[in-house]
Amino acid sequence: MKAFNAMVRMLLVGVLMGLAGPVAAQQAYPSKPIRFIVPYAPGGTTTPLARLIGQKLTENLGQPVLIDNRPGAGTMLGTDALAKSLPDGYTIMMAGGTLILAPLLFKAPYDPIKDFAPIATFATNELVLLLNPSVPANNLKEFIAYAQSRPGQLNYATPGAGGTAHLAHELLNLLAGIKTQHIPYKGGSQALTDLLGGQVQLYFSNTVTAIPHINAGRLKAIATTGKTRSSVLPRVPTFEEAGLSGLPRVGGIFGIIAPAGTPKPIIDRLSVEMGKYLALSDLQQMLMSQGMTPYIASPEQYAALLKEGTATYAKIIKAANIKMEN
Repeated sequence: MKAFNAMVRMLLVGVLMGLAGPVAAQQAYPSKPIRFIVPYAPGGTTTPLARLIGQKLTENLGQPVLIDNRPGAGTMLGTDALAKSLPDGYTIMMAGGTLILAPLLFKAPYDPIKDFAPIATFATNELVLLLNPSVPANNLKEFIAYAQSRPGQLNYATPGAGGTAHLAHELLNLLAGIKTQHIPYKGGSQALTDLLGGQVQLYFSNTVTAIPHINAGRLKAIATTGKTRSSVLPRVPTFEEAGLSGLPRVGGIFGIIAPAGTPKPIIDRLSVEMGKYLALSDLQQMLMSQGMTPYIASPEQYAALLKEGTATYAKIIKAANIKMEN
């Protein structure tokens, strides 16, 4: 009996020691550099933002945060790299609206809901509906009436088929009972140029690009997406304020995600850190300089936003019969 009790005690000690290893590892997190995947090409607005976030994480976590640009396939290459990474808290990624949009339009090697653990959001990137001055409308109500009287005669530009601007226009068509024609471009620069020149009549643009043309009177700003007014276009009403209800957020939500299965204590630690950074003026100023609105959400709230956005995008794609080729 004594020998049996001694063996049980030894087994218990072994089990406790085995459990203590993962617990100690979590408590010591991080103990090595963290890889921060950015699924966009260097040189855009996202890389400087990622560097600033990485710098703040490095200062507070005590380990280097290394930026890893992984562009390609509409952000799917970088996102797939994250999905295949170990869920140990040492690989995270900056995510935008394409996290949930791309798999709805293309065959993706991952599930945007099941394969990732949301950490926190940090900004929204809403869109503003712009009109060429030749359109005799100064508000959303007047524009809808004008478009309804000219079905199929107005053209809208997008930086490319299948993006958030494309979905925003098609949703506007559905909700307002209008019919406008899609003219896709290879990038926003040419789309904006043709809007200014009158070759197209309307365009959902990011706010920071639109501001100089709005201020100069070259374009009309009718309404913005989102639940509240844009911090950089406070005089422009939201669609809800302008009288069109039911237009949900179709701009991008930017946040940080990790592979599914990452321990919750690590997710919570990183989420708390992101909340601290969003209160800092330098990060807020950088976000607003890019036309973004600072926005913090917990892991649970972020997960709910991703599910809501997936359902919204799926409905628009089905209703507008939007199809893309891989």
